[in-house]
Amino acid sequence: MNTPADRLRRLLEGPEPLLMPCCFDALSARLIEQAGFPLTFMSGFAVAAARSALPDTGLLSYAEMLEQGRNILEAVSFPVIGDGDTGYGNPANVRRTVRGYADAGFAAIMIEDQLAPKRCGHTQGKEVVRRAEALARIRAAVDAREQGANILILARTDARATDGFDEALWRMQAFADLGADILFLEAPRNEAEMADFCARVPGPKMANMLAGGVTPVLSPQRLGEIGYQIVAYPLALLNSAVYAMQEALSELAAGEMPRRSVDFATIRELVGFDRHDRLLARYAALGSDS
Repeated sequence: MNTPADRLRRLLEGPEPLLMPCCFDALSARLIEQAGFPLTFMSGFAVAAARSALPDTGLLSYAEMLEQGRNILEAVSFPVIGDGDTGYGNPANVRRTVRGYADAGFAAIMIEDQLAPKRCGHTQGKEVVRRAEALARIRAAVDAREQGANILILARTDARATDGFDEALWRMQAFADLGADILFLEAPRNEAEMADFCARVPGPKMANMLAGGVTPVLSPQRLGEIGYQIVAYPLALLNSAVYAMQEALSELAAGEMPRRSVDFATIRELVGFDRHDRLLARYAALGSDS
């Protein structure tokens, strides 16, 4: 089989860490794929910002995230991991969320243990649910996978910020024992914690490289040496896009055309204008002799 989940499993077997810029819409996902990266992650933070100009505080619904995901998946062919937040409710909701993301074509879904409504993992004020509820979420997600949803489960804990590193490690090990495919300990404070996590808990792991966040930003080589299989850059594209748009608007306000931009031909090619015109020409030719 060659489903998105199958392709992601094979990628995780490689010797080098997978560099994963995160996307927020179909266009950003296509750019990531065209740049040669092996996969992407639909970031909840970035989607909330780009889609609705809202903070990452649980304001977008399951339906909104799934719709954004479908648009992204239609635009690319490489594996995409979807941000499933807290699963949008109780364990029954988690199962439905996992099945919905799998049916849409996601390769993996991230489920976390924050108290709903969740918050960005590098901001103040977040809370996590008790152990029993956290385990129930991941058990429900794994059950959905085992009962036919062809998707990997990326289990996340935010307990480092609320209950300490030891509790975060306990949850990561428990999630691994339940059958999670990829593990994500959010916001470790230093390199020693990152290395300790990778050494003590088995299974593929994801590092989150956020400039200005709590976790130190390390090179891909060092992260691979520590033991990470995926290196996520959650806001690199969104931050760059905002910077570029602000710069262009400043130049327009001064009566100038933006100096740093792609040309019209590049945009036409990127969104598929020429391919679209060739398709129409194919059908127009059917009536050319009448």
